[in-house]
Order: sequence, then structure tokens, then C-alpha cells
Amino acid sequence: MSEEAFAGFPRAVEPLEYPLDELLIMHRLTQEKAIELHGVGIVGPEGASNLFVGHSGAGKSTTARLWTTLHEAEILSDDRIIIREDKAREDEAREAASRIFMYGTPWHGEAAFALPGRAPLQRIFVLEHGRGNVLTRLSQSQAVAELFARSFVPFHRHEYVDSALAFLQRVAGSIPCYRYSFEPDERAVEKVLNFRD
Repeated sequence: MSEEAFAGFPRAVEPLEYPLDELLIMHRLTQEKAIELHGVGIVGPEGASNLFVGHSGAGKSTTARLWTTLHEAEILSDDRIIIREDKAREDEAREAASRIFMYGTPWHGEAAFALPGRAPLQRIFVLEHGRGNVLTRLSQSQAVAELFARSFVPFHRHEYVDSALAFLQRVAGSIPCYRYSFEPDERAVEKVLNFRD
């Protein structure tokens, strides 16, 4: 890096800090069965692990705060989550051939939740503000469209886009996805905790 170019900069510049670090991860994920999503990953009080995805302002950080205020919940991140397909090891051959996991990232939202953990993904909720805390099951094609709209994909190569869409199709085919029109209070948390597919 050119020292002259940053001579008047108010702090030291690290070559691999944001946004380059995230760009490198995004490219790395294109080489795997994985993708980064705008979402909050929550492992609930009984171990249920749910991903709540949403655009900026949809209520991700609010959702994270509600869960931690009301219950013992682990928040992997309140803004960016990586989901990845992991193949079963030889000793787990009797289980499913692969499972989808969600991973925390260092890129947090305004609530500043970020953990380097992972959890098996059980359900996905697409957040939107609404009335009455209404859950609506999404078809596989609807789920793929909603997830893709909230994903981080390098769009400059069609192979990356095709790979992302194929992966999201596998995710939507194996993980139940719902639209969650919610009101930001304790009833929104209880609705998910008491929800049965």
C-alpha cells in the first residue's frame, strides 16, 4: 500500500480490513457449498436454531435484542450469517448425507452480536414488519427468491450467480422457510418458540 496515499488519514490503515475482508470471504464461499446472508442466527433456549433474514431495517437487531432479553439465547450474528452445507463424516454415515449449518461472522449489526460459533439450521424466517405475528410457509421457489435477494454474491461472474442459486435451491428444499410478518415485542419471540411445522 502506498504510504503517501494515506499520509493524511486519521488512523492506521490495514490492507485486509472491511470491506476487503468480506469481499475475500464472499469469493471464498463461491468455491464451496456456502453463502453469506443478511440475517441473524439465533440458537434458542431449547437448542432450536433459526435464521431470521431481512434487508436493512427489517428488524434483525431488534429480533436479536428481544431474544436475549427474554430468554437464554445465543446470537451468532445480528447482521451477517454464513450458511454452509457440511458432508457427514464416515462415522455419521447413518445420518443424512449432508446438513446445513449456520455460522457467526465478525460483521455485526447495530446490536453488536457476533460469535465464532455454528449451529445446525432448522428453520428460516424472512422478516418483515407487520401486524399480528403471522407466519406463512414459502414454496421452494419463493424461498430461493427471498434468500437470493438477501445474499452476498459476486455478480461479476455468471458462474458465481449460478452456483449461489443452485445452493439456495438445496437449502430451500431441505430447510422449512417462512415469511414472518411480526410486531417487535415479546409475542414475536413466543410465536416462534411455540410454532410447530
